Amino acid sequence: MSKSSATNHTKTHNHNHDHDHQASHNHGKLPVILYLIGLVLFFLALLVGDRQLLLSNILYTLSIASAGYHVIGEGVMDTIKDSKDQGRFAPNVHLLMSLATFGAMIIGNFSEGALLILIFAGAHFLEDYAYDRSKREVSRLLNMNPSQARLIQADGSTQLVDVADLNIGDQVQVLNGDQIPIDGEITSGQAVIDESAINGESIPREKAIGDQVFAGTINGSQAFKMKVTTNPEATVLAQIMDMVKNAQTSQSKTATLIKKLEPRYVTLALIMVPLVFIFGHYAIGWTWEYSFYRTMVFLISVSPCALAAAALPTSLSAISNLARYGVLVKGANYLSHLAGLKAVAFDKTGTLTTGKPQVTDYDFKADLDQEEILAIVVGMEKGANHPLATAIVERFADQVASPDITAHNETGIGLVADYQGHRYRIGKPTSFTEELAVVSDLQGQGKTVVLVGRDDQVLGYIALMDLPTDVAKAAINYFKDQDVHTAMLTGDSQLTGQSVGQELGLDQVDANILPEEKADHIKALQDQHGLTAMLGDGVNDAPALVTADVGVAMGEGTDVAIDVADLVLMKNDLSKLVYAHKVARKMERVTWQNIIFAMFVVVVLVTLNFLEMTDITLGVILHEGSTLMVILNGLRLLLPVRK
Repeated sequence: MSKSSATNHTKTHNHNHDHDHQASHNHGKLPVILYLIGLVLFFLALLVGDRQLLLSNILYTLSIASAGYHVIGEGVMDTIKDSKDQGRFAPNVHLLMSLATFGAMIIGNFSEGALLILIFAGAHFLEDYAYDRSKREVSRLLNMNPSQARLIQADGSTQLVDVADLNIGDQVQVLNGDQIPIDGEITSGQAVIDESAINGESIPREKAIGDQVFAGTINGSQAFKMKVTTNPEATVLAQIMDMVKNAQTSQSKTATLIKKLEPRYVTLALIMVPLVFIFGHYAIGWTWEYSFYRTMVFLISVSPCALAAAALPTSLSAISNLARYGVLVKGANYLSHLAGLKAVAFDKTGTLTTGKPQVTDYDFKADLDQEEILAIVVGMEKGANHPLATAIVERFADQVASPDITAHNETGIGLVADYQGHRYRIGKPTSFTEELAVVSDLQGQGKTVVLVGRDDQVLGYIALMDLPTDVAKAAINYFKDQDVHTAMLTGDSQLTGQSVGQELGLDQVDANILPEEKADHIKALQDQHGLTAMLGDGVNDAPALVTADVGVAMGEGTDVAIDVADLVLMKNDLSKLVYAHKVARKMERVTWQNIIFAMFVVVVLVTLNFLEMTDITLGVILHEGSTLMVILNGLRLLLPVRK
C-alpha cells in the first residue's frame, strides 16, 4: 500500500474509531454517581446477608441496575447497531458480561453478579481516566488559544477584535503579560517571550524586530507591535491542537487488531456456552443445574475484558506522556512503527547540525598582531549580510574592538575595504594567487575556508563549518546501540557529508542528493532494512517524510514538513526522538505483557473450572481483577520513561 493510500485508510479508520471510542467513553457524570449508589447498595446487601435473603437479593439487583446500566445498555444497543452496520452478528464484551451477570442471578448468585458488574464498570472508568488524561493535553492547548487581539487602526488607535477576523498583514499590539494572539513578526519594540507551551523550552527567548512570534506564547514585561504572517487556522498552535486530537482518535496496530477480533472472539464464546452446558452434563456427568453453574463460570472466564483493555489505555497514556515532553504524535499506529524501527535517516542541516556555520580554525602569519587583524576582519564583516560573516562576527566580536570600516563586495573577488592605506580583502582561496597548504586539508574535512589578504598578500585563513550537535551524537549512539541502521541524506558535498558522518559515527552517508531523490533513498533503506524513519525540517524533506514509515519533523522547521510528518519534535532536539523511541518500545512491551497475561488468566480459569477447582465468586474476582491489572499496567505509560 502506498503511503498516500495508507494515509487515507488511516483517516477513514480514525473517523470510525472516533465514533466507537466516544460511544464508550463519553458517559458524563451520571454513570459515576449511579455507580457510587450501586456500590453503596452492594455493601448494604452484604450487611443484610443471608438473614433476609429476599431483601439482600433485591439490593444486589438494584446495585446491578444502578452501577451497570450503561454496561448492559452498550452491550445490547451497540451489538444491535454494529450488527446492522456490518451485516453480520457483531457482539461485544459488554454483552458477554451482561449475560454472565444475568446467568449468575438465574442460579441465585446475586452477589457474584453484582460483584461482576461493579468490577467491570470500575475497570471501564479506569479506561475513561486514561482517555481523560489524554484529553487534558487538548484542553490545555484550547485554554491557551487566544480569542482576541488588539488590532492597530489607521489612526494608530487599537481595537479589540476576534482573532478569527485577523488577516495576513494586519498590525497588532501586544502588551506586557499578554498572550500573543497569532503567529507573526515583530515590527516595533522588543520582548522576552515564554515559548514553553510551543517548544517545551523553559527559558524565555529574547525577540527583536524581524523575529517570529507564535500564537499562545506569553509576552514578558515589554509591549511590542507585530505584523500578522499566518491565517488564524494555520498557526503553529492550531496545528498542534489538530495533531493531538487526531492522536487521541487513533489506535496502535495491536489495538486495531484486538478491536477487529473482539466480536469474533465473543461470538465464538457464545457458541461455546451451550456446548459446554451439554458437554458438562453428558460427558462429565454433572447435573443439569450444576452444569449450568459451571457454564456461567466458563462464560465469565472466557470473557475478553482484560484483552479488550490491553492496548487502548496503554497507547493513550503513551501519547499523553509524549505530548507533555514536547513530542506530538499523529496516531498511535506511528508509535508502533517507531517501536519496530530498523533504520533511521536524517537530513543534515538543522537536524544533525546546528544549521549555521561556526568558526572552527583560524591562523595568521606569526609576525602579525592577530588581534589587530581579527578586529579589521570583524569590522569588515559587520556590514555583510551572509551566514559566514555572521559566524565570524559572533565568534570574535567579544574579544576584539573592531574599527569602523566600510566594506563592499566585489563579484569574484570577495569582501573588500580600504583601511589605513591598505586594501584588505576576505575571499575564497581560489580568488587569491597565493596558496596555503593547510587549505586543502581543511577542505578535505568538509570545512569552508576564507582567506584574509592585505594588498594581495595572504595574511591567514578562517575555516568554518556547520557542526554536529552534542545531542545528535548522543542520539546516533543510542540508535546504534539499539541495532537501528543510521543514515544521513544531504545535498551537501561528499566531503562535507563524510566529515559530519564520521564525527557522528553514522553507518551510511549519502551526499549530493537532490530533494526529489531523497524519497528513492528512503525506499532503498526500507527494502534493505525494513521499517524506516526519516527526520527533517525543510520543504525539500517533505517527499522523504511522506515515503518513510515514520516521518519526523523538527518543530522549528517549515510548515510543509510539519504537515506531512507523523511525529513532530516541538524543539530541534534529537533527545526527544530518543525519548519517543523509548516510550514507543515500552508501549509495545506493556501491550504484549497485557495480552499474554489476559490470555493466561483465561486459560487458567477455564482449566480450573473444568477441574471444579474454582467457583463463580473466585472466577469473578480473578477475571475482573486481571482486567484492572491490565489497565493499571497500561497507565504506567503516563509516568516518565527513564531517559
